[in-house]
Amino acid sequence: MGNWLADGVSRAWWVFLLYGLIGVAFGVTLLVWPDSSVLALVWAFGILSLADGLVSLLSVFQRDLALPRWLLLLYALVSIAFGVLAILQPAEMAAALLWVLALWLIIAGIARIVFAIQVRKLVQGEWLLVLSGILAILLGVLFFANPDISLRVIAIWIGIGALLYGALQIAVALRLRGHARALS
Repeated sequence: MGNWLADGVSRAWWVFLLYGLIGVAFGVTLLVWPDSSVLALVWAFGILSLADGLVSLLSVFQRDLALPRWLLLLYALVSIAFGVLAILQPAEMAAALLWVLALWLIIAGIARIVFAIQVRKLVQGEWLLVLSGILAILLGVLFFANPDISLRVIAIWIGIGALLYGALQIAVALRLRGHARALS
């Protein structure tokens, strides 16, 4: 991997920090108010996945990518589709949330693991990114395996997952920030 990847990854530390902070805030909210509106949960995931999908879609058109272009495109399209449906039809999506969320989590987890493998020679602690990918995949598989889980249980599990995801993303961001400072 060239210096372009090292520079790009190091400069993007704040993106990981932002995702981490959003994940932690989202997780705390779900754990404190698990019985709150399912529509709010659907909208929040819709907004998060739409934003993530749009950023990923824009990234597909960059010349130098750390992920295979097809995987990033697939991830972007699934994220955008879920986001748009969740925002425009939250009541209908609440019923399908578990299935769509499970698919999204599995694809997101695979993308994170592939990205961690791509940057393993550039960043120490890439295992944190792999761990966040594994957690996303496990949560997706759990949702597929247990479709009768109540929405309250889903809110609690998603809250725990979001907290872990957020903490791991913050840890990755801090490591990337240190790497960026070392390059300066």
